Amino acid sequence: QVQLVESGGGLVQAGGSLRLSCAASGLTFTRYSMGWFRQAPGQEREFVGRSSWNGGNTHYADSVKGRFTISRDTVKNTVYLQMNSLKPEDTAVYLCAASQYSDYSWDYWGQGTQVTVSS
Repeated sequence: QVQLVESGGGLVQAGGSLRLSCAASGLTFTRYSMGWFRQAPGQEREFVGRSSWNGGNTHYADSVKGRFTISRDTVKNTVYLQMNSLKPEDTAVYLCAASQYSDYSWDYWGQGTQVTVSS
């Protein structure tokens, strides 16, 4: 079974940092692009960023570009979302997703981890 488990969420003051982790199992990690999404109550799910299947390139939403960084550890089968300069509008449930190679159909999803940024 494919399983994605996010961790690292929590409460943080605006301007602070958090690093989210997404541990993947049940898939060949190096064959999957990994993505991060977020969703706030009453809001549509929003794309945050992605890392290509080979980790060679990343892409970010404009709203987080320059503040968030995605990296992946193929040994630990884990993708990270380093979030710096957090803003209250970053408050959301953050979810990781996996998609084969570069399809970006996001076939698998984690349960999410809450990130709350206070003013």
